[in-house]
Amino acid sequence: MFSFFKKKEKSNKTEQTQPLLTEEERQDLLAKIEAEREAQSSLESDHDLANSYEKVGIWQAELEEIDEAIKSLEASLDKELSMGDGYKKLMSLYNQKRAQAAKDRDNSAIEHYMNKMDDMRNIAKKLTLSR
Repeated sequence: MFSFFKKKEKSNKTEQTQPLLTEEERQDLLAKIEAEREAQSSLESDHDLANSYEKVGIWQAELEEIDEAIKSLEASLDKELSMGDGYKKLMSLYNQKRAQAAKDRDNSAIEHYMNKMDDMRNIAKKLTLSR
């Protein structure tokens, strides 16, 4: 009758937020990254390079190579400011790193990633105002 007074039972199941990649999917992504990196040397426009870096960064994030993904996605934004999938993924990765820093009680890392997230918000403002 008064079930809200009862203790909720904890589930022993561990919930996964993302499905793990199979070895085949992992190898496929690594091959795509390698091919895209090789193609980057022949790209001339900043727009094409930005798109290429963005693809690589998103694939690296799927492989959970977070630091490498951040480098690639930052390189994309250095070539051309955009609020596409790379922007969204980079903001998400910064937030993950900030959360981990908070968990580790690393104040300097928290501040670093908060500043990075502020920079991302400034990019959004700049792009929105320029339209």
